[in-house]
Amino acid sequence: MTNSMNEKERKQVKKALKFLFFSSRGGRTRLRIVKLLEEGNFNANQIAEALGLDYKTVIHHLEVLGENNLVVKDGKKYGVRYRLSSDYKLFKDILEELEKEAKYS
Repeated sequence: MTNSMNEKERKQVKKALKFLFFSSRGGRTRLRIVKLLEEGNFNANQIAEALGLDYKTVIHHLEVLGENNLVVKDGKKYGVRYRLSSDYKLFKDILEELEKEAKYS
C-alpha cells in the first residue's frame, strides 16, 4: 500500500507517526487506542473501559488522532463511534516498523 508513496513522503509520514506514537507525551496511550480500534469500532466509553483509562483522556487522544487523520467519527453526540481511517490503514506498515525499532532501542 505504501508503495504509492515516494521515499520523501514515506519519511515525512514516518517522522510524524514517530512523534505521535513514540516521542510525544501520550503516545503509548494513542498506540493502545489504535490497536483496540484495529479490532472494531467503539465509542469513547467502551475504549475507556477496555483500556482502563479516564473518559476525558480517551476523548483527548481521539481528538489528536482525528486531527492527524488516523481516526474517523461515525455518528453524532452520544452515539459517536470511532474507527480507523483509510490513512491509518495506508500507514499501518510504517507504524509496525516503528514499533519494531522502538523495541530494539
